[in-house]
Amino acid sequence: MRQYLELAQQILDEGVTKEDRTGVGTKSIFGHQMRFDLNEGFPLLTTKRVAFGLIKSELLWFLKGDTNIQYLLKHNNHIWDEWAFERYVKSEDYQGPDMTDFGLRAQNDEAFNQVYQEEMQKFTEQVLKDDSFAKQYGSLGNVYGAQWRSWPTGDGGTIDQIQKVIDSIKNNPDSRRHIVSAWNPDEIEDMALPPCHTLFQFYVADGKLSCQLYQRSADVFLGVPFNIASYALLTHLVAYETGLEVGEFVHTLGDAHLYLNHLDQIKQQLSRDTRPLPQLELNQDKKSIFEFDVEDIKVTNYNPHKGIKAPIAV
Repeated sequence: MRQYLELAQQILDEGVTKEDRTGVGTKSIFGHQMRFDLNEGFPLLTTKRVAFGLIKSELLWFLKGDTNIQYLLKHNNHIWDEWAFERYVKSEDYQGPDMTDFGLRAQNDEAFNQVYQEEMQKFTEQVLKDDSFAKQYGSLGNVYGAQWRSWPTGDGGTIDQIQKVIDSIKNNPDSRRHIVSAWNPDEIEDMALPPCHTLFQFYVADGKLSCQLYQRSADVFLGVPFNIASYALLTHLVAYETGLEVGEFVHTLGDAHLYLNHLDQIKQQLSRDTRPLPQLELNQDKKSIFEFDVEDIKVTNYNPHKGIKAPIAV
């Protein structure tokens, strides 16, 4: 994973300090590309432990067309909690402590952080046990899964982009139109978070399937390791269904940034040596990517360094 470490070092060396919507601030570069040969191993970061269970449950959530965090919570996945919680505390139904600017305050105020965590726990427990509450406040709007599986059309219908691209790869592999977009300008304002990974394209050559992702905004310390592994997994799954081998994952970044409160963590990571990449195993009894559950996807021989904690910027 030298490609990722080189990106991080470049941002430290050359990045421009910028303000951002979270109030934390970043060091940022614009326009960067990494290439990963998926035949060399599964690109799961080894200089810190990355929770593969979260990656596969999130991707399966996308592929189901789901946009409600209840599914993720049932799989002990909390990576989208903050955005659903933010929408809830800004609603008229929220009657708890004042959470104005809660994201930034929770990162910098220890006493407030305790209250924040308590309120968050109450919220997620309510989403898990109360379907009507989950329907109203567990929803993130029409984020990735909705756009991937049911993009709205002008005549009131929808387009299943994932099924359509699978059919296209099978029936016309040389097409240059194997594209899925998550960026729907008409629905951006109703999403809890506008898509960071906005568009991806598949490419078939020599019996191998490659994927290129364009990511408009890339949180290099926390988010990008997940994004690399997620789209590598997606490429493996689509290759499995279409009867192809895997080729490359190409990751193209727009604004690639390190949050200013992640600089010590990334330096710690850069001081570590890389280790051999793990291998991916898929349940060969499955006929379609839409049949996969989390237990059908595994990585083996994963031996990373210990994880490094860092606050998320909401």
